[in-house]
Amino acid sequence: MDTSVSFKSNMFKPFLPDDSQVNPEVYGAELAFWISKKLAQKGIVTSYPENEDWGWYVEHFLGDNEYRLCCGNVEGSQTEWQCFLEPYAKGFFGRNKAPLELAKPLIDAVRQILEETDDITDIKWSSVGNT
Repeated sequence: MDTSVSFKSNMFKPFLPDDSQVNPEVYGAELAFWISKKLAQKGIVTSYPENEDWGWYVEHFLGDNEYRLCCGNVEGSQTEWQCFLEPYAKGFFGRNKAPLELAKPLIDAVRQILEETDDITDIKWSSVGNT
């Protein structure tokens, strides 16, 4: 299953200066808030966006399974973006990852949101990082 997507858009350029970002040239807050809102409009509830040193993510829970939809810019760009699904690992040593198959509705909704947004182009899906 394809769980990683890259695309181009001017919609998510940061409006705050670089010293206000998580790290210099690490963007994605605008994208994470936007995608969280769009998913909610489709009935898929996520957390508010949270940051990491590499970018942003929203959490989505299905029963006792947790998924993180990670969002950020392609290094060095303010117009190229990427999102990928990360199943959260539970238990000792992260052995019990949430099954990817259960997140298909989330991925399908992300695909639909990106495809129906005119200001998003060059959408490319892959299965990079799937385990």
